[in-house]
Amino acid sequence: MRPVPVGFYDGVDNQNMKVLDLRCANGHGFEGWFGSEDDFLAQNGRGLVECPLCADRVITRMPSAPRLNLSGARAPAEPSSGVPAPATAPASPAGAVPADLQALWLQAVRHAIANTDDVGDRFAEEARRIHYGETEARGIRGLASAEERHALREEGIEVLALPIPPALKGPVQ
Repeated sequence: MRPVPVGFYDGVDNQNMKVLDLRCANGHGFEGWFGSEDDFLAQNGRGLVECPLCADRVITRMPSAPRLNLSGARAPAEPSSGVPAPATAPASPAGAVPADLQALWLQAVRHAIANTDDVGDRFAEEARRIHYGETEARGIRGLASAEERHALREEGIEVLALPIPPALKGPVQ
């Protein structure tokens, strides 16, 4: 049994699922839903748990705090010294935490997939046809080697290498 993504219903009582914070060897953080700690250990031991961004199967469980929904909860008071408490998550120079950046990147990739035509290994050929006006202008995506991308750029054709996570290449589970 694979981890159950948010919003997926498979007849299992999801109220009793364990939501675990996981991380792959490449540093991508994500959640996995399992029936129990033993289910996670068994699946991970058999290589069935993989990162949704890079498909890495070297997965570790990260420490996590329980999620508490306390009504009327207040923000913590400032220390008596008058110095504000430090932020709980380190922020990037732009002010976003790594998880936010990862979510934005994933959103951008999904947008690119939804708004471009997949031309497969004909990418370089189709990019040239569009550039030289031989076919309608439109957004495309596909496969191109580093040499093909370099040749396209030398011709004045702007291309961007965009790695697409394996989980987004096929149909949604």
